[in-house]
Amino acid sequence: MNDASARWVTFQSGGDLVRGYLAEPAGNRVVGAIVTAPENLGVTEHRQAETRRLAGEGFVVLSVDMYSRIGGRPPQDYSTPEERRSKAFLAAKDETAVPDLQAGLEYLKSLPRVDRTRIGAIGYCLGGGTALAWAARSKDLACAVILYAIPVLPPAYSPDGKERSRLVLAKQIGCPLQLHFGDNDEAIPLEQTLALKAALERDCPHPVDFHIHAGARHAYMDSTIERYHPAAARATYDSFVSFFHQHLDPGATRADRSAR
Repeated sequence: MNDASARWVTFQSGGDLVRGYLAEPAGNRVVGAIVTAPENLGVTEHRQAETRRLAGEGFVVLSVDMYSRIGGRPPQDYSTPEERRSKAFLAAKDETAVPDLQAGLEYLKSLPRVDRTRIGAIGYCLGGGTALAWAARSKDLACAVILYAIPVLPPAYSPDGKERSRLVLAKQIGCPLQLHFGDNDEAIPLEQTLALKAALERDCPHPVDFHIHAGARHAYMDSTIERYHPAAARATYDSFVSFFHQHLDPGATRADRSAR
């Protein structure tokens, strides 16, 4: 892994100016670009560090701040953990967040080091669901990685107060997918994870690589919290870096790709 440089950037999303944290690899070779949809905490220092880490693998990476319109943080006026999550999801609803991710992709297309045909996506938790919804709408994504997305949003997380299922998106997905979940996730019932796996493997028109990690809890990739699962996090990271190289790296030969 190489060094990366990073900075905050802004770009237009509809009539709004949205910001993102952009990290670029050192050296001359770029092997693709990635739009990140962060978890419900937003573009935290941890997410910034992970953006730079992924850029160090050779990718130009843009983590989109889906809370740009409200100061760059999810709502802070809550009294319980559940209220915090509900307000965070409502503030980053698909109706605004998906266009913001697409605007981030358009921004990446404008960069001289980016091949506009080799841009992928990765989403974590809230952002995983957003990235899945985006992959069902966009024709521009070369691939997408989904990490512990809630397959069925409860009414309190949905702007119309109705349950919102991601299972119905399977037939609409426009690119290859890789997905990662923990089998001990306290935020996502295992039956929902298995239902999403079944729907995608049955109906998705593109290849699906679905992983369920034994003993891993929700947000197990986050090394700053007690739910961090080092073994699952390492396996997940290695898996999606290989997946991105397979689908985004113009220098990879067919033999290289099949070996990854």
